[in-house]
Parts: sequence; C-alpha cells; structure tokens
Amino acid sequence: MTTQRTARPRHYLMCRPSHFTVTYQINPWMDPAKPTDTALAVLQWERLYALYQELGHTVELIDPVPGLPDMVYSANGATVLDDRVLVANFRHAERKDEAAAYQAWFEQRGYQVVHAARHTNEGEGDYLVAGDRILAGTGFRTDLAAHAEAEQVLGAPVVSLTLVDPRFYHLDTALAVLDDGEVMYYPGAFSPESREVLRELYPDALLAEEADAEVFGLNAVSDGRNVLLPETAGNLADRLADRGFTPIGVDLSELLKGGGSVKCCTLELRHAPAAPGGAR
Repeated sequence: MTTQRTARPRHYLMCRPSHFTVTYQINPWMDPAKPTDTALAVLQWERLYALYQELGHTVELIDPVPGLPDMVYSANGATVLDDRVLVANFRHAERKDEAAAYQAWFEQRGYQVVHAARHTNEGEGDYLVAGDRILAGTGFRTDLAAHAEAEQVLGAPVVSLTLVDPRFYHLDTALAVLDDGEVMYYPGAFSPESREVLRELYPDALLAEEADAEVFGLNAVSDGRNVLLPETAGNLADRLADRGFTPIGVDLSELLKGGGSVKCCTLELRHAPAAPGGAR
C-alpha cells in the first residue's frame, strides 16, 4: 500500500547565479579547466526558482555579490530553525566573504538571533533539520566542535555523522530529509559508526545506490510530498514514487560543475510556531 504524502508550504532563500563560474577547486567536482556557461546556469536556476513557486512555496532572494561565484549555493550560508540563525563560517578562503552577505540579509529582516559561528561550519550543507533533531555532517568542511555550537544556538539536539568519501564532502550530497522522520542516504559516504547510527534512527530509510549519489540525486529538496532532485537520478526517482512521493526531475547540470545541485541552491527559512492570535 502506497503511503499518502502531504506537502507543506515552505519558505526558501535563493541566490541567482549571476556571477557563477569555476575558477578554483575546493571540491572534487570543480575543474577550472572546464568551461562554464553562466547564462545557462541562470536559465537552469530560474526553472528551479519557478518550480518552487508553482508548488506553492515562498521564495526570497539574496543579491549575488561579484567575486563570489559560489554564493548561488545558498544552503551553505546559514542554518535557520525557529527564526534562530546560525551563520556559516566557511572553511575555504574563496567563500569566507559569503558569510557577511548572508548575515547582513538576516539582520536587515530582524531575525531573532543572528550568530556568526566561532567554529567552521557550512550551514545546511552539513546541518539538515529532520523533525526535532539536526543531522550534522563532519569530515571535510564542518568541524566536529561546531556541532555543539549548533545545538546551543539552534536549540535542537544534534546527531553527528562522519563523511568519509571526498566526493560527498557535505552531508547534503549524501543524505536528504524526505519528511520529519524519513530520510534517504548513500551508505558508502559514511563511516561504519555513522552508518550504524543511521540504521538505528531510520531503519526504513531509502538507501541510494552509488550511481544515483554520483549524479547528486541526494542533493534533493522535499516538501513532504514533492521531491525535487537531479533528473539524471532516474532510479532514485522511481524508488521515491514507489514510496508515494512525487519526484520532480530538475536539470542543474551547469551548477553541478561547482559541486552543487537542488539542495545546495535552497536554504530553508524555518519559522517559530505562531503564537495564539497568529503573532510570532
């Protein structure tokens, strides 16, 4: 029997790839020797932006900054939970200045907490909110010490997971949250200890095959029913459909040259529950 899925309206922050290019290498997917097409990247991104709105989600935009080609990967800029914001502290010098742009955006909109992280973390690249917990990646970009800081600032328990395959350098390249208590992930991206943790927490998780992980099929965004993922992850899409989800294939092939896809381009703004009378 197929599970009935319910979509919930979401609030996202995105950044148009107006300055996207690959001129340096900070992950295995980047190759400065390969040409990039900024105009094509914008067209592909615009389709994702439109899809979110067609599905009933609210999307805000942060202005792209010249000289910061990776700013399009807005998921890396911060983590937001109940209107509390933990701004990223990027590992690589090439991305350091993105943090100030994201912090300014949140400050200007009066978020309850805007916190410049003491420890290296790369936002929702390595922090994925799954119901009442945060799944937190470490191993390549985010320091293990940062996990305690995230727990303190965001007010939710953190489960640490160690990544061991450099192709999957962020947690959001190896695992996707499908609903509050449901995830999909590629086991080969994790240490044996972390695989055991995931098995205990999510015994019915959808386990992705390497071929789908390699095309960033796990760099996906779910609203509880619709799952937007790279169109090249066809087997994964079929398995999602078998579970009652509606997979929607997206072509972000140009942005994959920078090591990102659907989730990388999408930062979720999670708000505090409304108080009686509708006030926050």
